[in-house]
Amino acid sequence: MSETPPRKAVVLVSGGMDSAVTIAIAREQGYQVHALSVAYGQRHSSELAASDRVAKMLGAIEHKTVGIDLRSIGGSALTADIDVPLDTADSDAIPVTYVPARNTIMLSIALGWAEVLGSSDIWCGVNAVDYSGYPDCRPAFIAAFEQLANVATKAGVEGAGIRIHAPLMRMSKADIAREGQRLGVDFSATVSCYQADSDGRACGHCDACRLRAQGFREAGLADPTRYA
Repeated sequence: MSETPPRKAVVLVSGGMDSAVTIAIAREQGYQVHALSVAYGQRHSSELAASDRVAKMLGAIEHKTVGIDLRSIGGSALTADIDVPLDTADSDAIPVTYVPARNTIMLSIALGWAEVLGSSDIWCGVNAVDYSGYPDCRPAFIAAFEQLANVATKAGVEGAGIRIHAPLMRMSKADIAREGQRLGVDFSATVSCYQADSDGRACGHCDACRLRAQGFREAGLADPTRYA
C-alpha cells in the first residue's frame, strides 16, 4: 500500500515571534514546511538572518528568500528615510511603519511558490489583536486574498483550492508567547524590532518592541529579547 504523500505548506517567515509560532503550529499539524522570506529593502535586515535561523530550528525542509525592492517606492519608515516612531502611545491611526502593499506582495510570492510545489496551503502570522494597526493584518484582507488566489491561479481553478491559514489572527501577544512556549519555540532566536542592529539586538522603544515585551509580561514569561 502506497504511503500518503506529506502535506506541503508555504509558510511566510519574517524572523519574528509570530512567524516562528506559525511554523511551529504548521509542523504540529503535520505539514511539511517550505519557509519563505522576502528581502524587500527593509531597514531591519537582521530579521532575514533570524528567519533562516528560525526556519532551520523549527524543522522547515527548506528556506527560500526572495528579493524585491520596495525601497524604490518608499512610503514607510521601514523602506524610506523616515524615522521609526519611538515610545508612542496607542493610536487608531495607521503608523508610518506600515509598508504599502507588503503583505499582498508577500502572499502573492507565496502563492506562486505554493503552486509550483503543488501545495494548497499558505500560512502567515498576521494578527488583528495586539498589532500596529496595519490594514493588511485583518481577517477581511486574508479572506479577500484567499478568494483572489482561487480565481487567479491554475491550482485554484483546476485543483482542490488554495487555503490561507492565519492561526494567530485572534490571539493576543501574550497568547502567542504562551503558545510558543507550549510548542518549544526558542524566542531568543527571533528578531521583532523595527530597527534592530546588525547583530539582531532590539532597540526596546519601537512599537514592535513594545508589543513584544508587553506580550511576555502579560504571559508571565521571561523576555529573552537581546537589547542593544
